[in-house]
This record gives sequence, C-alpha cells and structure tokens, in this order.
Amino acid sequence: MSERIVVDPITRIEGHLRAEVEISDGTIKEAFLSSTMVRGLENIVKGRNPKDVWAFVQRTCGVCTATHATTSVRAVEDALGIVVPPNAEMVRNIMLGSLYIHDHVVHFYHLHAFDWVDVVSGLSADPVKTSQLAQSISNWPKSSPGYFSDLQKRLKKFVESGQLGIFANGYWGHPAMKLPPEANLMATAHYLEALEWQKEIVKVHAIFGGKNPHPNYLVGGMACSINLDDASGLNAERLAFVRQLLEDGKKFVEQVYIPDVIAIAGFYKDWGAIGGFHNFMTFGDFPMQGYNNTNRDTFKFPSGVILNKDLSKVLDLDLRNLKTVEEYVNNSWYDYEGDGNKGRQPWSGETKINYTGPKPPYTHLDVSQKYSYIKTPRWKGQAMEVGPLARMLVGYALGREEYKEIVDATLSKLEVPAAALFSTLGRTAARALETQLVANWNLEFFDNLIDNIKKGDTKMANMEKWETSTWPKEAQGVGMVEAPRGALSHWIVIKDAKVANYQQVVPSTWNASPRDPKGQRSPYEATLLNTPVADPELPLEIIRTIHSFDPCIACAVHLYDEKGEIIKEVNDITTCTV
Repeated sequence: MSERIVVDPITRIEGHLRAEVEISDGTIKEAFLSSTMVRGLENIVKGRNPKDVWAFVQRTCGVCTATHATTSVRAVEDALGIVVPPNAEMVRNIMLGSLYIHDHVVHFYHLHAFDWVDVVSGLSADPVKTSQLAQSISNWPKSSPGYFSDLQKRLKKFVESGQLGIFANGYWGHPAMKLPPEANLMATAHYLEALEWQKEIVKVHAIFGGKNPHPNYLVGGMACSINLDDASGLNAERLAFVRQLLEDGKKFVEQVYIPDVIAIAGFYKDWGAIGGFHNFMTFGDFPMQGYNNTNRDTFKFPSGVILNKDLSKVLDLDLRNLKTVEEYVNNSWYDYEGDGNKGRQPWSGETKINYTGPKPPYTHLDVSQKYSYIKTPRWKGQAMEVGPLARMLVGYALGREEYKEIVDATLSKLEVPAAALFSTLGRTAARALETQLVANWNLEFFDNLIDNIKKGDTKMANMEKWETSTWPKEAQGVGMVEAPRGALSHWIVIKDAKVANYQQVVPSTWNASPRDPKGQRSPYEATLLNTPVADPELPLEIIRTIHSFDPCIACAVHLYDEKGEIIKEVNDITTCTV
C-alpha cells in the first residue's frame, strides 16, 4: 500500500520548496517538487537603463548576489558588443572563484553535512580517538585531544540545557546515520570552524566590490581602480591581503573540507547508487583569454552537454540558437499569451503571475493542474541537470588532465566505480572536488592580474560604448555564468536604450522545475525515484538528495502596481531546522 508524505518547507536551502512523494514498500515510487515562492524581478527591471539592471537583479538571491550581477553585465555587454579589459576579467574571476569556495564550504557544513552527521552522537566520542582520526586524514592544526574534549564539553552543555541552538531539530539517532561518534565529533568541530572562516573569505568581495553582499559591478569592466600607492584604490597592501585570503581559503579547502567529504563518503558508499540523473549541461566559465572569446577551450570550466550518461561524447552548446533553449509554463503558476503548452525562447519569454487556478495553501498538490512557481526550461527538448556534477563530468569526459586526475584519485580512494558519479554521493563529492580546483585557480587569476599591473596595464573598464547615444535602436544579448549551483543565464532585449524584456533562467529552474508537456521529469523529481526511505515520519533520505543540489529559491519578492504600491509581499526567513 502506498502513502503520500509531504516535506514542506525543505529547510537549510535558500527559499521555500515543497516535496510530495508516494512511498510503497519503503521506496519512493513518485515525486513532485513545488516552489511555493513567487519570482518577479524580470518585471521590475523593464523600462530601466540596462546599465543599472545588475544592481536590481543582484537581489534575486541573498547568496549569489555577485553571480547575478556578473550575468547581467555580461548580457548587456553581449548585446552591445563590449569587450572587457583583461584586468576586469581577472577580478571577476577572482570574485566568482572566492564565492565558489565560500558557497561550497558553507553548503557542505551548514546546509548539507547534518544530513550525514549526527551531532548528538559526538557526545559519546573518545576525544583521543577523534584526534587520531583527524590527524590521519589531514595536517589541519586544530586536531589535538584537548581541542575535541573542550568542544565535546560545549556540546554537552547545549544538550543538558535542552537548548541545542543551531543544532536543534536534526535527525539525530536516525537509522540512516552511519558515522561513528568520533567522525561526528570531528565534523561538528569543523562546522563551527567553517562559521568563523567564512567571515574572512567574503572580504575579497568587499575589497574589489566595495561591500559584501551586493558588491559593485560595472558594464564594461569593474568599478574599482588600480593605484598601488593610493590609499583609496586597489593598492599594494589591499592586493596582498586578497592573496592571503585566497591562500587561507585554499588551505581550509584542502585540509578540512576535502578530507571531511572523503572520510564521510566512505561510510555512505551505498549512496553512490541513489539519486542519479542522466543529462548534464554546463555553460563554461572562468575565461582566461576573454569572455567574448568563442574558443571555450580557454575557459577553466569548459562548456558542453552530456546525454544519457554517455561520457564518450560531449555535445556543443549554442544558447543563441533560438530553438535551443525554451521555457514552458504548462505546470507552472504563470501564463503565456496564446498556447501555454508551447515553449518560449527566453528573449520572447514572459513572467505573468496572473494564473487563477489552484495555488497554495493546500493539503496536497493537485498535480493534474499547475503546481509550482518555477518554469520548466529545456535544452533541445531535454531536461538537464546543472551544477558541480555537470561541470566535473564535462571536464572529465573531455579528458582535461586536472579533472581526470582529481576524479580518478577520489574514485580510487573510495574504491567505487565511475558509475558512482551519477548519484547523490557523486554530486556531493563533485562539489568538493571542483572547490579544490577553483581554490588553485584563484591564485592563478590573482597572479595574472599582478603580472598585468607589473607590465603597466591598470585599465579596469572599457567605456567606449558607455553613452547610450552610441547604442543601436534595438539589441539583444545573453549573459551566462557558471554559478556555484549551476548554469545561470540572463536574457535581455534592449529598445531605445531601455530594457524591453528581461528573463532569468537560474540553476534551480533547470533542476527543480515541474514536468514539461511531454511528462519529462526534471532532476529533483527524477532523482528521488527508487530512493529507500527507512522511516516515512522522518524522511531524511529525501532531504539528502535534494540538498545535494544546493537548491536556491528566491528569498523575498515584492510586486508593485504602476503607482509603486505593494500588491503582494512574500517574505522568507530560511531556518536551519531540518
């Protein structure tokens, strides 16, 4: 006999997401994912100066603010044919790269680790054995018996007081938890250390962008000036501090994050056969010879598509082909003019939130009708997974040496086959491995910037087409960024120097969308199928797979009428309670 269970909201993510699954004989047989939050920034930026849009769309997300800004300025630059100076390209790379190591570390420890780590179990750990475990996998200095003993005493006070604070409402004692007490205590210690470290790495954005979050960007380059002797510019002292922050980040990734992921994965090898998808797509990013360079081999993240898990073939990607990418709203709480079952290429897309059918609140989703605020994008009619796993698989399939070396070494350490990459475990490991790659690249980006400066090149912006009087009457462009969560694109149509249309296709749109008119499932829904669930009352297994994607739903949206009055306000305070 089957039963339907609901997880709503799935917390420890950015925004609200609802999962409804049907379980039979202890296994998920059907799954539906619904975003219960509205997005409407595309409508807010219409009619504005394209050069200003980056500042608005940054507010799409409270985490990837710089990512949306970069995507927006790239869209405008693409539309107008603006080439960014090499210094600005490297600064953008450094800012994106520092976001990667910040975002991935925070995701693992603070949003995903407690799907695998039992904090309360750490109370029974032997601090000496915990120290031995920590020192056996890493040279990280904070690994003495006394250090873990002190932490254990702090945890004990939390538990005895009945107030676990940030560790409250976890799946402690769940039968699917497999780590020994010592591993649980070690991971909990690193959770707290990551909280302290993440406050430092964000300073990279403050130095180059003036603040964090929501750093400053500029169409044509970056809004920061290089002057090694000026206290108000990017001087030698500030640049040296950036390098130190990047080196510290690399050290934390290599000595804490990577060893923890490998150690924890060793106890959950069965998850190397759970939660996999079949199609993968990456736009490519981290340009080394200019973003406008059509040779994507010059990108650290190559672009491409893998279909049906076939690593022997990587397909080319051309988003500018009007028939390549289409978004559907047949199962989304939006309307299109005309036939709502037909897809729209984003340049001609709409964000019309006036659907009058069933919407929240409800007891159960009526999946015979529209059931999500997320649209359904498709590449050549195919559902795609985007994100760290897609990026690592494309790089690996293309035979890039640094990808093959790090992936093969990890598979060997875990003693699992390459097929294990297509799984929840593979997705979580891929995020860690690409963080290690990016931590190394960050220093390469920085050295390139310094080499340019030493050669006398201090140019940070191309202002040749800054005046709107030089623009064509009509233009359209697409900006693409490999955000930490996956392939992100902004599509802009410019008429008379104003935004005529703007559409965002974010990573979680690809991964979390409802079914298309053909009934094809997107990754979230597909990867939950056939997942074993030990206790339907505590469906930890659902959380594990969904969290492995690092979902991001917009945090808050305000819709206004033409007079500027609030029509509807939807607020979300994401909590760490699952």
